[in-house]
Amino acid sequence: MKFGAMVATKVDDWKLLAECESLGYDHGWVPDSQMIWSDCYATLALAAANTSRIRLGTGVAIAPTRLAPVTAHSIASIARLAPGRVFLGIGTGHTAMRVMGMKPMVPRDFREYLRVVRGLLAGEEVEYTHGAETRAIRFLNVERKFIELAQPIPIWVAANGPGALRAAGAYGDGRISALHEPPEMTRRSLAAIATGAREIGRGLPADFHTAALTTAVVLRPGESLASERVIDACGSQVAAAWHYAWEGWRMNPEAGPPVPPALVAPFEEYCAYVEKMETPPEKRYLQVHEGHCAFLVPAERRFVTPDAIRTWVLAGTPEEIIGQLQSAERAGLREITLLPPIDFARDLFRDFAKQVIERY
Repeated sequence: MKFGAMVATKVDDWKLLAECESLGYDHGWVPDSQMIWSDCYATLALAAANTSRIRLGTGVAIAPTRLAPVTAHSIASIARLAPGRVFLGIGTGHTAMRVMGMKPMVPRDFREYLRVVRGLLAGEEVEYTHGAETRAIRFLNVERKFIELAQPIPIWVAANGPGALRAAGAYGDGRISALHEPPEMTRRSLAAIATGAREIGRGLPADFHTAALTTAVVLRPGESLASERVIDACGSQVAAAWHYAWEGWRMNPEAGPPVPPALVAPFEEYCAYVEKMETPPEKRYLQVHEGHCAFLVPAERRFVTPDAIRTWVLAGTPEEIIGQLQSAERAGLREITLLPPIDFARDLFRDFAKQVIERY
């Protein structure tokens, strides 16, 4: 099991990734969300220049906000600063596009985007379509080392839906899932990924990487999931899950609440809360995603319930968390990636490292 540290991207707080390196984390992930955080590549450059062991990458790069050649060029530029320890996490933009009131990239276009990026990072010439034109493109002057292609840059695809999972199998070297994924869901996802690989005649690599994005709270003696410190520690991640569920329901209300049975009643309360927001309906996306994964909006604290924490977060004693991770590893998970709220991140990363990583 690998352990990843994901940080809410704040360009002048890059030292947090260096601290995570010293704590024993294997991967440092820097999100790409242009309307809410700093630029991910600027932050990665600073981290890459000031670390030596931890692998660094986007968590995740957003396909629809950058052309495919630009994304390939950006991560290959970071690789010049940290050759051999850079990865590209990439997704369709469920947050970065929603915060602008727009839809993520559709699976068909995402699949083509991945094909182009994969080919360019492999140093190949690829057919690339922009608008109505299709042309052969490749990186020029590679020998001058403006970018680094000599060592592989793995592509880890953010994928939960069937189309994205098959695209991950076709063109990815790994996959990252949203939230604390149950083992049975990991198994189903890996089956869909294998199908995507077969569709293009590719054998899925034995080292295909699988990661799950969540956060973790190690309970202290006397604490419960309703304790104030626990809510502080994981509230932003739980709130982001409510945001995500609301977006899913808004896209397809006929399908019913996109949450487990234990969360249906609080989800209905959350939807009623959103309906009463002060922003007009046509601009509601501007308020729904406030604080996304970085801090907990006080009005949303009441939705960080024990059942929600159990569903979306790793929480418990060190022994309980280690047991959950071992079960996930047996199902095929290779990394747990933590994104704690920015105000508590240092303490939470340190606590998890001491209580879980060192004992795993």
